This record gives sequence, structure tokens and C-alpha cells, in this order.
Amino acid sequence: MVQNISERVEPGQTDLDVYVGLEHIDPDSLHIKRHGHPSDVEGTKLRFYKGDIIFGRRRAYQRKTALATTDGICSAHAMVLRAKENVVDPMFLPFLFHSKSFIDMAITISVGGLSPTINWKAIAKQLFLLPPKPEQKRLAALLWSADEMIEKEKMELEKVEEYRKLTFELHTSKQANAKLADCLIVNKRKSKAPHYYDKYLGLEHIESGVYYSSQYGEANEVLADSYIFHKGALLYGKLRPYLDKCIISDFDGICSTEIIVYSTEPNTSKEYILNVLHSKAFLDYIVDKSFGTKMPRVSHEIVSDYELFLPSKKEQNEIVNIIRNIINQEKRVREQITLSQQIKQELINKVF
Repeated sequence: MVQNISERVEPGQTDLDVYVGLEHIDPDSLHIKRHGHPSDVEGTKLRFYKGDIIFGRRRAYQRKTALATTDGICSAHAMVLRAKENVVDPMFLPFLFHSKSFIDMAITISVGGLSPTINWKAIAKQLFLLPPKPEQKRLAALLWSADEMIEKEKMELEKVEEYRKLTFELHTSKQANAKLADCLIVNKRKSKAPHYYDKYLGLEHIESGVYYSSQYGEANEVLADSYIFHKGALLYGKLRPYLDKCIISDFDGICSTEIIVYSTEPNTSKEYILNVLHSKAFLDYIVDKSFGTKMPRVSHEIVSDYELFLPSKKEQNEIVNIIRNIINQEKRVREQITLSQQIKQELINKVF
């Protein structure tokens, strides 16, 4: 069905200006909506062309496969695959990589412990059932229609998110009179395996830009030391801070040490601070202050040094109430997106 394109490129010796790492590909999405630059990375990378498929062969359970809409280079933890058009319709093929049957197979043939990876020889000999070419074209049109509907819903979500950020900015764009150090209390109580708590929260369980998350993993599968948090804790993801991962927890558990666990001072609304941490001004600040190239991160000290406008507790609560109504609207749009994605996934699974 496909050719494995293994054209190698040194980032410092290319005129291309697009670098796609696995961190730039969202799970279950065929669209690449962000990218880096070759100057951001070192080491040999893979060349891809517009129309190629970028398949995340490392940790295949993360379901990262996307369709290239431009030329560029990508991580060697991906495969660059190109459809053999005499066998498979190029617009139909990408959906195979998001099917349950493919993901289950990919996990089975992955090798390695911490970062299970698929090699080309293993995947090349796998067998797949394909409908006839004319049927592929019809099914591709159906699946892309479902995908287009989801993308429109995501655009609506982006508009609501932007409205929420602008509204918060409008109510708080006054002279800074405090630092986050005046508002936050960091909690570093650790848990060792076997853990007392049942639920584990990693950065993979938190979606970018959300305020609350009910997703979690099983703590009994975690061998590493972790931080303890309780319901109502403010949890901030310090790794890749541009991903904007910060929530208020709605359960007790343990979490990755890449998450900072906070409570707040009595004169501070936790929800007010959560809005600050999701604000554009804070994101601009924190991205600028992050350190490290491949895995940029920040520290509690960097977070706590941020200056903000902190009104009275009463005014904070009034602002939070206004924002909460917009967050509820966001939640409804997110629920619609989830439903649409489930329908699309059912279609894909039926086809493959």
C-alpha cells in the first residue's frame, strides 16, 4: 500500500523551514496545526513532501498520524509513508492509521520498554483488508466530510476560547500589584510505589487549555515517585508550557513530577489564578522564560515571579463568575466535538 520514504536531512543543511516533531501532532487528528523550525533541532531528520503521511512510530498508542500539507522535515521517531496509488486512494489511506484495528496491531508489534517503537520491516508485512478502489473514493469523501465538521466545531471552540481570554483581559488589564508568589503555595508531598491513591494524573491526561479534567490513569501501574494532590488542587504542567496545561482537580490522586501542585493564599481565588495561568499574557511570559530546547520546561520560581493585577477577593469572585459562564459555553462545544469524534471513529472502525 505504501512506500517508506527514508530521505535523510541534516537540519543545519536544508533550505526547508518546517520541522514537525511528534509533539506537533495531536492524537486522532490528520491536521498539522503547529510546527517548529529546523534550527530548533539537531541530529538527522526525515524529509517529507506535501501529501505524504507522517506516522508516529514511537509510542503508537498515542495515535499520532497526520497528512502533510507542505514540504518539510520531521522527527526520526516518525515514518514518512507515501501511498501507492495503484493500490490505495491517497485520500482514503490516512484514516487507516486512526482505526482501532491498526492501533491494536501497532501496539502489538512495537518493541522496547519505556518508548516502544515500530520498525519498518515489522509493519511492512502486516496484512490489511481494503475495499475496491472505487469504494475507497466514496468512503474517503464520507470520512473527510465528518472530519470537516469536526474542524468547524474546533474553530467555534477557538472563538469561544478567544472571547473568554479577551473578557478576562478586559477586566484585569490594570497595573500589576502582586506576583504569583504572593498567591500560590507549592505542595511537594511525594508518594512512593506502591501508592496509596488509586488515580494517577499525567500530562497526557490534561487537554490544552481546559480548566478541569476527569481523565486519569491507574496509580498501581506507576513505579516512579509522584506528587500527592487533593480535590480542588491547582495543577500546573511545567513541561512544554506552551501546551497550556493547567486545571483544578476534581479528585484525589498522585501526579507526574512534571506537574506543580498548588494551593492558594486566603486572599486569592483559585479560579481567578487559574484564569491568570491560562491568559495570553502569562503564556507569552512563560514561553519566553522556558529553558531547554527539545523538552522546554519552567520552574516554580519562574511561575511565581510573574506579575499580575490582583483585585480584592470580592472583585476576583465577580470576575470569575463572568468567566465561568463562558467556560460553560466552551464545555458544551467540547462535548459536541467529543460526540462528533466518536461518530467519526465508529465510521473509521467499520471501514477497517
